[in-house]
Amino acid sequence: MKILKIVIIGMMAYGLLFTAALAVHEGDVGSAALLSGDVEKGMTLFNDTKFAGATSGKSCNSCHPNGKGLEKAADKKEFSVMGKKQNSLEEAVNICIEMALKGKAIDTTSDQMKDIVAYITSLTGKK
Repeated sequence: MKILKIVIIGMMAYGLLFTAALAVHEGDVGSAALLSGDVEKGMTLFNDTKFAGATSGKSCNSCHPNGKGLEKAADKKEFSVMGKKQNSLEEAVNICIEMALKGKAIDTTSDQMKDIVAYITSLTGKK
């Protein structure tokens, strides 16, 4: 009986530790997108001059070197890109793809969108 108590208490402590570590990690990066997207893949897309069929020879990084200007994107609910209003980060990404990169908008629920949004939201607080 004593061993069972020790095992149960140990499992509870491990669960709390894991939960706390995850909460801190999410707080650092700042978005549910991180949980569904891959930041490293998003960074690769951000720097890809052929992302979404881009024909301009530019990447997201061309206009936003090292994410400059996107540090607060994770906290925004509304965006204005090139004089057009968007109601989500995904919509804003697609406007940039179409207008600046001269590519084709991607599905807002696609893995590529989740990845690029995860990367952009990871820029929170960076300068």
